[in-house]
Formats: sequence, C-alpha cells, structure tokens
Amino acid sequence: MKFSVTFLRKPVLLVSAGLLLTLTTHAATLDAVQPDKSKIGFSFKQMGVAMDGRFAKSSATLNFDPAKPEQAKASIEVDLASIDTGTDEVDQEVVGKAWFNTAAFPKAVFVAKQVKQLAPNQYEVLGSLSIKGRSRDVKTVFKLSPQGKSSVLSGSFTLQRADFAIGEGMWSKFDVVANDIQVNFQFTAFNAATGK
Repeated sequence: MKFSVTFLRKPVLLVSAGLLLTLTTHAATLDAVQPDKSKIGFSFKQMGVAMDGRFAKSSATLNFDPAKPEQAKASIEVDLASIDTGTDEVDQEVVGKAWFNTAAFPKAVFVAKQVKQLAPNQYEVLGSLSIKGRSRDVKTVFKLSPQGKSSVLSGSFTLQRADFAIGEGMWSKFDVVANDIQVNFQFTAFNAATGK
C-alpha cells in the first residue's frame, strides 16, 4: 500500500508542475506586438447599406500583465492615409480635408487610461481616442486568447464620426453616411523576453 501511494504521487506532481508552467506562460507580461498578425478594420452604413474597410498601417506599444490589468499601459497609432475601403476613388476622397484631413492630422491615436478585468480572459479598457485634433474618451471590452507563447487581444467599439468632424460640410448630415462607425481590432502580442 505504501508503494502504491508513492507511485501515484509522482504523476500527480508532474501534472501539477505542467499546469503551473502553463499558467506561468500565459501570465507572462505581453510587451510586444506583431504588426503582420494584427489588424484594425471598420464598418458603417452608407445609404443604409453595410460597408467595411481597414487600415493597412498601424503600430502599438503594450505592457500588459493579465494578472495585474490595472497596471497596463497601451497606445495605438493608426496611419489614416493607409485606409482601404476597397475603392481607390473613395480612399482618395476620405483622406481629404472634409474627412480625415491627413495632410494636417496624419494619425489617429488611442491611449489607454484604465484597464480592469470583467471575467476570465475578458477586460474592459477606457482610453482617449484622438482623431483630427479632437479627443474623446472611449470604452471597449477585449478578449484575451492565449495561443502558445502569443496571445490575441480582440474587440470592437462604436464611435460617432461627428465627434471627430469626420465628414464636414455636405457630409456632416447622416442621410448618406451614418454617424455610427464600428471599429474592430485584433492584436497578436507576446513577451519579448520569451519570444513569439
């Protein structure tokens, strides 16, 4: 009987050690982002028809420990001239003065102010979004999905384009292009010390 207890204890210890290693790996601070595996898109309605697009260029800095979300730091910069709506004519129109005015305001910038955990692998972030010289607080919920050494942070939020003067003059009304714009994001992050 004594032999059986000793024999069973070893596998239990090995399993416990494996679980601890897994938890430690996923709990590592995420402090680097893979641009080629990250994306920012958007969707809106034009004349009542659902449309979507994306921004081809963005960069992000991150320092996020899932075990200490309140200490998180994050910022995102989006190159507005990299917009891709699927139509060259529209892309050229929206970088102009009435829309993004990228000549004067080339980037949209988001800076996190507060992060808190809502549920396992689910977090709420409050931050400041600046577009076209105007800043507004926005709140979004993102999901954390561990994938080996990396983790994917994904979520969405809705902004009102009028808050940022996106679409001035004849475009300031919402009969053609709706006021609500949904922004979708996905970032693949990892711990720089441990690698991708």
